Amino acid sequence: MPMIGLIGGMSWESSAEYYRMINEGVRDQRGPTVSARCMLWSFDFSEIEALQHEGDWDGLTEKMVDAARRLEAGGADVLLICTNTMHRMAAAVQAAVGIPLLHIADPTAERIKAAGFTKVGLLGTAFTMEHSFYKGRLTEEHGLDVIVPSDEDRGTVHRIIYEELVAGTIDEASRTAYRDIIARLVEAGAEAIILGCTEIMLLVRPEDSSVPIFDTTALHAEAAVLYALSA
Repeated sequence: MPMIGLIGGMSWESSAEYYRMINEGVRDQRGPTVSARCMLWSFDFSEIEALQHEGDWDGLTEKMVDAARRLEAGGADVLLICTNTMHRMAAAVQAAVGIPLLHIADPTAERIKAAGFTKVGLLGTAFTMEHSFYKGRLTEEHGLDVIVPSDEDRGTVHRIIYEELVAGTIDEASRTAYRDIIARLVEAGAEAIILGCTEIMLLVRPEDSSVPIFDTTALHAEAAVLYALSA
């Protein structure tokens, strides 16, 4: 079985979910005592968060490339970046190593298209919702029509991620706020909702939306399992 290299700690709350989901997926396919071969490079998220809000994307790219190279040198056969936002530097990471990087947007988009949806609402950090690296891939490579919340709603989504979810805080008032934001996206024409931050799945449940929800964390982990078991 190939060695899965996980670049995580952004935050560790969602990285722990990756580890659980990947091992559960391998176990379910191969037997009760079988687990995944994986390695985790876990960042101190406070350092990552500071650079993100300073806009130091070059510094963040250096850190991500360094982590990828360390995992490859340690024996990883495939890489996952366990966060949507840091896929901003996915191309640089892939160019720096000789092993494949499984992009988080691809299995999500493929599942959405297979379900017959074309217009989707995107929730995530402000960086993911507002910058082109993520929406652009969904649109240009997968043909999806992506809509995002209003300015005010984007601020709410972003604040809850950084002030609550990365610290493992689950607040019912925040769940209600997300539910209302999702409803407004549906009113704007969204046929489905992408949970485009790996921590949102800690808060938002399928019953919080009147349209199907596509959780990038679960779909990315599933893609890793499929890669590992098909090799």
